[in-house]
Amino acid sequence: MIIGLLPLSFMLSCNKSYLEVPPQAQQPVQQFWQNQNDATEAVNAMYANTRGWTFVAFAPMAIESLGSDDATTGSDPTDGSVAFMSQFDNFTVTSTNRELPDFWNGMYIEINYCNQVIDNIPNINMDANLKARYIAEAKFLRAYSYFRLVRAFGDVPLRLHLPANSSEYNIPRTPEDQVWAAIEQDLNDAESVLPPSYSGPDVGRITKGAAQALHAKVALYQKKWADVVTFSNKVIQSGLYNLFPDFEKQYRIQNENNSESVYEIQCTYLPNNVPASNSQYCQIQQPRGGFDGNGWGYNNPTQDLVDAFEPNDPRLNATILFRGSTSAEGDLIPLTAANPMYNYKSYVPFPVYVNDNGGSDQNVRVIRYSDVLLMNAEANNELGNTSDALASLEKVRKRARDFAIAHGAPANTLPPVTTTDQTALRAAIYHERRVELAMDFNSRYFDVIRQGRGTAVFGPMGWKAGKNEVWPIPQSEIDNSFGVLTQNPGY
Repeated sequence: MIIGLLPLSFMLSCNKSYLEVPPQAQQPVQQFWQNQNDATEAVNAMYANTRGWTFVAFAPMAIESLGSDDATTGSDPTDGSVAFMSQFDNFTVTSTNRELPDFWNGMYIEINYCNQVIDNIPNINMDANLKARYIAEAKFLRAYSYFRLVRAFGDVPLRLHLPANSSEYNIPRTPEDQVWAAIEQDLNDAESVLPPSYSGPDVGRITKGAAQALHAKVALYQKKWADVVTFSNKVIQSGLYNLFPDFEKQYRIQNENNSESVYEIQCTYLPNNVPASNSQYCQIQQPRGGFDGNGWGYNNPTQDLVDAFEPNDPRLNATILFRGSTSAEGDLIPLTAANPMYNYKSYVPFPVYVNDNGGSDQNVRVIRYSDVLLMNAEANNELGNTSDALASLEKVRKRARDFAIAHGAPANTLPPVTTTDQTALRAAIYHERRVELAMDFNSRYFDVIRQGRGTAVFGPMGWKAGKNEVWPIPQSEIDNSFGVLTQNPGY
């Protein structure tokens, strides 16, 4: 049996994360898990996999973004992937769509990396504090992977250890509530060990705040409002996070791991090392059309999203790149571009994009502090804590308002929300989540579903209650299980 460590190691600097790729990084399992260096290599591979194709590229985009009213497939008919991707956009996807097993396997590959760390590192004679931290990092990433699986598919097989024998390989789907409970346990364990922050070469690793923020999000999906408040308050009260003043600039390479970043996937470009430098997340969304900086042009904003922004909201032009406009970095999106709009948050300035293998240097922002504040606002409103809800909501709006007014917008731009009516405030918070987190890494689609608004928002696009709350289990996985896995209703 060979351990499948990706040929990547995770080395960070305070300015940029660097992922080195040894030419050969596989060792027989009987020669591995012997010392602290083996533990470090395994954790490095676990981190490195999170920037891979199945973790941040086509399949996650299809399953976690394209069903929303914020995004449409994009690209153009000459790209053969449009047919597969558009099935998520119009809710015609079947269990044989090729993106389903990519996503499913991508999450379980990461879970396997995590389980190897969790099962094997305890037996290594090494620094006790580092051992505990490595296991905590693995529990966070396992929780994050299961979170993505359970919201996409509902009941999924729950594997918390490496299979001990052949009978443990083929297991049925675990009830959703048990999966949620396992996620919460992993996050509790991670929070109790992870440090609040890092310095020097460790900047960018998973922190206590990341575990707390993800726990708040997990509780949000289960409507555990008191837990959402508890865990989001921990992040807020830590004093470690602040809203970055320039909304657009927070997404650029020079501002990675900034004060607003709670968890982001570290990426890098290594010259002459293609396996380490797949651009993936950025390249597939970069403007398309045969010019310098040309990408694949998928996952494009919609006019419906444009219309959702209030007048003079600076987040509109910091979220969407319009055909014929010039980016803040000076790049003209020519009128010959294939699509009318592109995701500005994943954009890489054209000279950088051309010279670093299609934007492979740019990190993927997963959880931002503004998301934590809006989770806090939503949960406090549901609990009747109106003043606390308004306070958290106002922090997010004020950042956008201050920037807009400083750049010439009228003084009444984005006025504070003052309603104390729970229903009206709920709508205001939903609106704010939409415009603040629009085109972020996979936010809007499952937000609307967990809010119980799937029919109202997505119904005109083909979404059906009782079916589209989850996607189909990949038929290939059902076949490989010899029927042990069962299909979701309606598929």
